[in-house]
Amino acid sequence: MSGKMRALVKHRAGYGAKLQVVPIPEIGPDEVLVKVTATTICGTDVHIYKWDDWAAERVKPSLVFGHEFSGEVVQVGENVKHLSIGDHVSAETHIVCGNCPQCRRGEAHVCANTKIIGVDQAGCFAEFAAMPAENLWKNKKNLEPEVASAMEPMGNAVHTALSGPIAGKTVAVIGCGPIGVMAVAVAKASGASQVFALDINEYRLDLAKKMGADYLIHSGKEEPVNKMAKLTDEQGVDVVLEMSGNPVAIQQGFTMLTYGGRISMLGLPTRPVELNVSDDIVFKGIQVHGIVGRRMYETWQQTAGFLESGQVDLRPMITHRFALEDYEKAFEQMMSGNSGKIVLYP
Repeated sequence: MSGKMRALVKHRAGYGAKLQVVPIPEIGPDEVLVKVTATTICGTDVHIYKWDDWAAERVKPSLVFGHEFSGEVVQVGENVKHLSIGDHVSAETHIVCGNCPQCRRGEAHVCANTKIIGVDQAGCFAEFAAMPAENLWKNKKNLEPEVASAMEPMGNAVHTALSGPIAGKTVAVIGCGPIGVMAVAVAKASGASQVFALDINEYRLDLAKKMGADYLIHSGKEEPVNKMAKLTDEQGVDVVLEMSGNPVAIQQGFTMLTYGGRISMLGLPTRPVELNVSDDIVFKGIQVHGIVGRRMYETWQQTAGFLESGQVDLRPMITHRFALEDYEKAFEQMMSGNSGKIVLYP
């Protein structure tokens, strides 16, 4: 398909972005062109928009950014057999090599050569996006576009929560950004006996409550380790899902974890974190799981199952909607901290 499209472009090194008219991407024989129906803003996009140290080191302007989206297939490459024009899809945004030892043993989510759309190559804050066909997940047509767009970050929550046993266990979710509040819902749907949500933002704690949290702990007003001890009869919590990346919160998560417990870590600290390895890891006999991306494509099947069954409803955490041209307002809302998932409509 030839022609032009509107796209949000990281046009230079520095703060902000620019709405530009760019060529519609051309597809190869193993690729698909998708008309973007909805796209959601991620914390990674905020890093790129603000142009922090991580973005400056990783991203090369000029680049169409954004990586969470849903849409309709409008063109397929000649080698593509499992997708057709008109299919409704979401995207696995990690493009992997298929040849490294990790990929070949079925662990493509930790591919050593991963490229991410909207970070390492053109993304989806645009009217159209080109993707490898194998990276697209076909959705039922009655799935709302904004929910379908949020399947990618929900996959992070599913992968984090289900990286170990959770049914019948107490679970603490530290950090109630969009992925954190989705993890609350996934933990409840997976049979957790009690889910504790911890954050310092009242707005996000309220979202966690709407998504099913049993107890809310404002870590700026209460000492969370002592509070968790009281709520668990001094035993500590069975599972910690660390979504904040805050060094102090990470330390607290290890301390509040019970003997033999599990901590799964998705949050990314911006500096080294000091831990009491002897007392909080070794002598407790805990499991520590580092989480990246989604298992391909086991996590996608689990995510679709939660949504299609109605066991998880993402609508309460989708809080703001903007047209693509109102991107500045959307990013300002995101950076305020008073939002759940924010949707852009091209």
